[in-house]
Amino acid sequence: MRSHAAMSEPSDPAAPAAPGLPAPPDAGGSALPPATYEGRTVLVTGGGTGLGKAIAAEFARLGADLLLVSRGEDHLAGAQAELGKLGTVVRTAVCDIRDPTRIAEVYAAHGTPDVLVNSAAANFPAPAEDLSPNAWRAVVDITLTGTWFMTREFGRRHLAAGTPGSVICVGASYAWTGGPGFAHSSAAKAGVKNLVETLAVEWGPYGIQINGLVPGLMPHEDMTADIRANLSDPASLDRRQPALRVGAPRELGWAATFLASPYARYITGHTLVVDGANWQRRGVVSPPVVPVREQLGRGPYGTS
Repeated sequence: MRSHAAMSEPSDPAAPAAPGLPAPPDAGGSALPPATYEGRTVLVTGGGTGLGKAIAAEFARLGADLLLVSRGEDHLAGAQAELGKLGTVVRTAVCDIRDPTRIAEVYAAHGTPDVLVNSAAANFPAPAEDLSPNAWRAVVDITLTGTWFMTREFGRRHLAAGTPGSVICVGASYAWTGGPGFAHSSAAKAGVKNLVETLAVEWGPYGIQINGLVPGLMPHEDMTADIRANLSDPASLDRRQPALRVGAPRELGWAATFLASPYARYITGHTLVVDGANWQRRGVVSPPVVPVREQLGRGPYGTS
């Protein structure tokens, strides 16, 4: 048996020997019946852009009415116009999900949705020692506390009415692994994952299911600057994924529509990772350790 030290890297990583996972079906397709969500309302936080909008689009294709929530009215107007072309009702509400009073006002004005998708989050890369108290609070309050406030209001209303409901929380794989450079976000996402597992048990007896959904690298318009900076060479990104391709936002949307559908009623407390197994990658030979400060182009702590 060869030792790890004797193994070498592939001679030409630019020319993989295998084709990778097949491309997804074209946009507009679905594995679910066309009217699966007809007569139902789906509330999507962060639904004005990016993956939140992509998830909302797939619910709309299956007949759902949409309620898009965002802090930015400009984002909402564009998404409303775009998603309205799918032939569904699209309503919007400006809301800071860190404000439980405003959340209650949105629910009161628009009614209790059948499905809640918690997609809104905040994130940016930084060495942990550089994070200010305000930076920490900004990310944790939106990503974890805001998700809890939205979910609490949803749960309370369904509990009071005796009606079933479904919640999907968009998470991140570093909830399991930790996320060097993202201490604030990884801690918040770990909290979201735990919230999913806790509420599934508490609210299951009342007909409320809750699941997590973790995206892999799915290029879209609403990405952090560090991710956008790595998109100049798409082929290189493909080679860095076990699937030998990046994901398409609609693939996350298809997963979301399944988890909240009548066909997944017995699935609750689960977090589904849609990333082509990228988060489970391990090298046969460990690469050299590069400190986070160096990766981000920061000098020694205290010198800049």
